[in-house]
Amino acid sequence: MKTHTRVLVIGGGVVGCSVLYHLTKLGWSDVMLVERSELTSGSTWHAAGGFHTLNGDTNMAALQGYTIRLYKELEAITGMSCGLHHVGGITLADNEARFEQLKAERAKHRYMGLDTEILGPEEIHKLTDGMVNLEGIIGALYDPLDGHLDPSGTTHAYAKAARMGGAEIVLHNRVLETNPRPDGSWEVVTEKGTIIAEHVVNAGGLWAREIGAMAGVYLPLLPMAHQYLVTDDIPEIMDILKSGREFPHVMDPGGESYLRQEGRGLCIGFYEKPCEPWSVDGTPWDFGHELLNEQFDKIEDSVNFAYRRFPVLERSGVKRVIHGPFTFAPDGNPLIGPVPGLRNYWSACAVMAGFSQGGGMGLALAQWMIHGEVERDPRGFDVARFGNWTSPGYTVPKVIENYQMRFSVSYPNEERPAARPFRTTPMYEVFDGLNAVWGQQYGLEVVNYHALPGEPRYEQPTFRRSNAWEATRQEVLAVREGVGINEVQNFGKYRVTGPNARAWLDRIMAGLIPKPGRLSLTPMLAHSGKIIGDFTVSCLSETEFQLTASYGAQGWHARWFEMNPMEGVTVENISDARSGFQIAGPKARELLSRVTRADVSSEAFGFMDVKRMTVGMANCIVQRVSYTGDLGYEIFTDHMSVRHLWDVLTAAGKDLGIRPFGMRAMMSLRLDKWFGSWGREFSPDYTPCETGLDRFIRWNKAADWIGKEAATAEKAAGPKRRLVSFIVDAADADVVAWEPIWLDGAVVGFCTSGGYAHWSGKSVAMGFLPADAVKDGLACEIEILGERRKATVHLAPLWDGDGARMRS
Repeated sequence: MKTHTRVLVIGGGVVGCSVLYHLTKLGWSDVMLVERSELTSGSTWHAAGGFHTLNGDTNMAALQGYTIRLYKELEAITGMSCGLHHVGGITLADNEARFEQLKAERAKHRYMGLDTEILGPEEIHKLTDGMVNLEGIIGALYDPLDGHLDPSGTTHAYAKAARMGGAEIVLHNRVLETNPRPDGSWEVVTEKGTIIAEHVVNAGGLWAREIGAMAGVYLPLLPMAHQYLVTDDIPEIMDILKSGREFPHVMDPGGESYLRQEGRGLCIGFYEKPCEPWSVDGTPWDFGHELLNEQFDKIEDSVNFAYRRFPVLERSGVKRVIHGPFTFAPDGNPLIGPVPGLRNYWSACAVMAGFSQGGGMGLALAQWMIHGEVERDPRGFDVARFGNWTSPGYTVPKVIENYQMRFSVSYPNEERPAARPFRTTPMYEVFDGLNAVWGQQYGLEVVNYHALPGEPRYEQPTFRRSNAWEATRQEVLAVREGVGINEVQNFGKYRVTGPNARAWLDRIMAGLIPKPGRLSLTPMLAHSGKIIGDFTVSCLSETEFQLTASYGAQGWHARWFEMNPMEGVTVENISDARSGFQIAGPKARELLSRVTRADVSSEAFGFMDVKRMTVGMANCIVQRVSYTGDLGYEIFTDHMSVRHLWDVLTAAGKDLGIRPFGMRAMMSLRLDKWFGSWGREFSPDYTPCETGLDRFIRWNKAADWIGKEAATAEKAAGPKRRLVSFIVDAADADVVAWEPIWLDGAVVGFCTSGGYAHWSGKSVAMGFLPADAVKDGLACEIEILGERRKATVHLAPLWDGDGARMRS
C-alpha cells in the first residue's frame, strides 16, 4: 500500500468505485481507494439493481442518462459483464395529477435527448403481456433506457476500469482517523498504516456519517430499511422468455412499488408509509454482508395493493426477502461536492439510487475536483445545499417524509411539512397572526402569501393555478397602487471589509464595484464564464461593502468566497444577523420620509443609492432598489431591531394602505419587468451573454476578474441562444420551468420560469431560443402539461418599460 496519493476515496461501493474510475478517466492516475471490507459491502451488494432516467431535476435526469449509457462502455473497457437488461420502463399514472406530472416530464425530455413517450392503457397492456390490472390506470410514461443490472458485477467493472487507469484499491482496511494538515492535505490513519492524501473523498455510504465525524462534519443523511421480494418461477414470465423478450420494469407510484423481472420470476420492492429508519444514531462498524430481519407487517398494505395491480403475484410463491438499509438525504438527492469549511474534503454520499445515479455522480465529482466546476448545474445534488443548521433532529423526520413520498406526485407549488417550522425570524409570530401561508428556503420559513379572511391557510398543491390566486393578485395590486412591505431575511447577506475589499470584489465579481454611497448589480462567474451568482454590491465605504444574493445559495456562495481568498479581506456571512424589510410602490417614498429625518427626496436619494440612516430608533442601511421593479427601498437592520422597524413602518403607513406581501406576489411582480431570477434564469447552466447579464459586466475594468477569458470569448463569438420573454395564451395552467418551446413544428428551446403577471393580466414565460430566431412578435408554441399553447416573443417589459417609476 502506498503512503502518499493525490486522491484517497474512502468506501468501495458503486459510488466510490465510480468516483475512482472517473478520476482516472479524466487523467488523474495517482488515486487510491480504501474499503473496510470487500467491494460492495454496504448497500451495494443487496441493491435491487434497477435503473431509470426519470427525475424531476433535469440535470439529475441527464446525469442518470449518462450513467445508464456508461455501462456498455465499462463492459467494452474491462471485458466484464454488468449484467445489463435494457428492458424499458413504464411508470403508471392512476390519477389525473400523476398523468399531468408524467406529461410534464415527457415534455422536458424532448430537448434533453431522452426518447420517452406517453402510453395509453392499450399500449401498456401490450407491453406488459396483460400482467397489469389496468383498472383506474389513465396512462404511463415509457422509457426504453430503463432496466436492471448485476450490482456486484457493475461495481467490480468500475473497479477494474479504475485499476486499468492506474488506481490502487486496498481492501480490509478501515479508516480510523482523518486529520487535516496545514497545507490543505489530509493525514488518513487506517488499519494498515497512514496515508497522506491531497484530497479525501467520503464515499462511505452507510458509514458516511461516521467518516464525516472524523473530520468534524455532520452530513445530513440517514439509512432507511428497505424491503423487496423475489418470487418463485412464474409461468407467464417463462412464456415471455421463450418468445425471446423480457418483462419491462414497471413503477406503480399509486402502489408505492417497483416491479421487474428477476430470472424466471419477478422482483417487487416497496416505499411503504409505515417505514423504518435504521441505525439512527450511527452505523455499527461490524455491519456488512448481512440483511435485516423480514418485516412483512410494515409492507402488508403495499403487498395487498400489489396483488390487485399485478394479480400474477398472488399466485406466486416468495423465493427470498431482501431487507437492508440504504442512505437518504432529507430531499432524496445525493450529497456531492466540496464540503464547506474544509479544504480538499469531498462528499460522495447519500446516492440512494446508486445504479441510476452513480456514474453521473462520479463524473460530476471528478470534474469538480479536476476542473474546479461541473459541466452541469450541480445545485440539486451539491452538499452545500444544506447549511450548518442541519442536525439529526431535522434530518430524521425529513428523510422519513421523503421516503414515504418517494412515489408521490411532486407539484411545483408543494410545501412539505416535516421538520417545520424550524428556522424562523423575529417576524414569524407577527406574520403567522396575519394568516401567512408559509414556504421554506434553506430551512427558513418564508411567507408565500397571506390567506384572505375565510380562506384556508394552505395552498392546494397543483400543476394549475392554485387557491393562492386571489390573495396573490390583491398583494400585487397593493404594491402597484400603494405601498407593500416584505421581509428581506430571505436574501443571503455578506459583509466584506478590509483594505483590499475593493480589489477582492473586482476579482470575484465581473461587474462594476460601486463608489461609496452607491450600489451595483453584477454577476459572479466561474472560470468557465458560467453564472454562479447574481449579486447586489453596496459600497458603504472604501473598506466596507454589503453583498446581497439568494438566501438559498449562501452555502454555495460562502464556499466560493472561501476558495478564493485575498490577504487583507474579511468576508462574513451575516445572512441571519442582518434583516429588515423592503417597501415598494408609488407611496414608498412618502412612507420612508415619515419614519426618518434623513432626506429621501429623489434628488438626495437617487436610484441605486445606499445610505446609513436612522429609521424610527433603529440604525439601518437603506438602499434604493427593489426586485418588484417599482419605486422601492430595502431597509436592513440587526435582528434585535426588526420588530421595532416593523412597528414603525406599519404605523406610519396605515393611512397609505400598507399591506404585507409574500413571495408569490414578488415572483408575479418581477414578471412585469422581465426580471430574471436566481436558480431559474441565472444558474451555472447559463452564461451572461445568453441571459442578458452581460450588460452588467464591466468589460474594460483593469482587474483580472474570474471568468474574464471565457466571457470575453463568448462575447466576441456571440451567444448561440438568448433568453427572451413570452406572452402565453394559457388556459388555467402557466409555465413553471423546463417546458419545451416549439417553432415550425420542432422543439427549439425551453422555458426557465413563468407564471401569471397579475398587474399586467398576462401569462408570462421566460426561456431560451436560438439567437438567430429571436425577434419581437415571433409566434411560437409552448407545451404546457402536454398541450401546445400559442406564445409570442415580447421583448419590451409589460410595465414601466423606460424605468420611470422605478427611477423617479
